[in-house]
Amino acid sequence: MVRFAMAHLSRTDRAQLLLLPEAVGDYVGPDNPVRFIEVFVAGLDLAAAGFERVEAKDTGRRGFDPADLLKLYTYGYVNRVRSSRRLEAECHRNICARDLSHCLQVTQPEL
Repeated sequence: MVRFAMAHLSRTDRAQLLLLPEAVGDYVGPDNPVRFIEVFVAGLDLAAAGFERVEAKDTGRRGFDPADLLKLYTYGYVNRVRSSRRLEAECHRNICARDLSHCLQVTQPEL
């Protein structure tokens, strides 16, 4: 009778510096539609298109960049996510939306 022995699973090295890629953007491929949205919005002149507050004011709470909001809204339009609450959930769940909205993620409100 022939018996096959299987080796035990080896533990991972806890001193390993990186287990995952260094940046969230490394998870998103170059042919993903998110890359097109980034390039498209970056090429727009938002002030000429009628967007207000393109230039940040010196006083008050810092607002979100209109370009970042437009990227997220365009992502929602392409993926049929119209609700702002669903867009927020998408930013927490989907790695592509998270990469697109990296500047919009605020853990605590600024007072």
